[in-house]
Amino acid sequence: MKIIFVPVNDRPECAIALQQAFYLGNHLKASVKGCHIRAHNDSDISFPIGENFANDNELKHPEKNHSAKQLFVKLAENKNFKFTTKQKNKPRALWLEKKGSPDKLFSIFGPVSDMIVVSRPIKKGKTLARQFMMSAILKSAKPVLILPQTETPEIGKTISIAWNQSPQAARAVAAAMPLLLLAKKVNVITSRPENKVGPKAKHLIDYLRSWNIKAKHLVSDGKNDAQALLNGYEKTKSDLLVMGGYSHNRFKQHIFGGVTKYMLTEANIPIFMLYTK
Repeated sequence: MKIIFVPVNDRPECAIALQQAFYLGNHLKASVKGCHIRAHNDSDISFPIGENFANDNELKHPEKNHSAKQLFVKLAENKNFKFTTKQKNKPRALWLEKKGSPDKLFSIFGPVSDMIVVSRPIKKGKTLARQFMMSAILKSAKPVLILPQTETPEIGKTISIAWNQSPQAARAVAAAMPLLLLAKKVNVITSRPENKVGPKAKHLIDYLRSWNIKAKHLVSDGKNDAQALLNGYEKTKSDLLVMGGYSHNRFKQHIFGGVTKYMLTEANIPIFMLYTK
């Protein structure tokens, strides 16, 4: 990974996301690109699946960009990142300020980044965090690291992989390989009998071994697949879950299947997700 992209506003959850981004940037030798976005006068900042965020004013005030930049520069200095506004071939703290919508932002800068870092929205209320999270997942075409809004330990030391023999899960593993290579422990969690046509957990473990990654397989139980994954995550004392994002159907208001939706809205853990249709 060379570019970690983080939308930035002067909010506590943004500081938490930036701290993790700079921590991972140090270990991956990657630049962290922070971007403050403001709504353009002619820009619709509606939620990409139809939810209206007209009551959220944080994107509409130009004066917010100064405090957002101050937060970014301060955290960059604390993590020994050199600040710049131009791309370099060495790890740097890069800063951007753009006008437009989150959909537009992630459609442009997501594909030319290696990972997006955003905050998980709170369960109640309409929040900008939800808007940015959904835009990042659906529009960036790259993996998204979704973090709780509360302080969490440094992530990536013990990683669990949610495995269901699917191409989506395999693509998520491939995208997470730089993180898996740095992890001290890796687990492969399954919750159902592996009777599909596709690689079983043991095949994934053999593949990871070729990368010198030693992984253990855990069959986890729960009242449903999502709960089984969380139970396995807790049992292995993981600090990051890698999973594919799965479509539910063609209707945008129901775009995510049950497990993906639960993990995004209910499971307050760090998740590395790659959404593919």
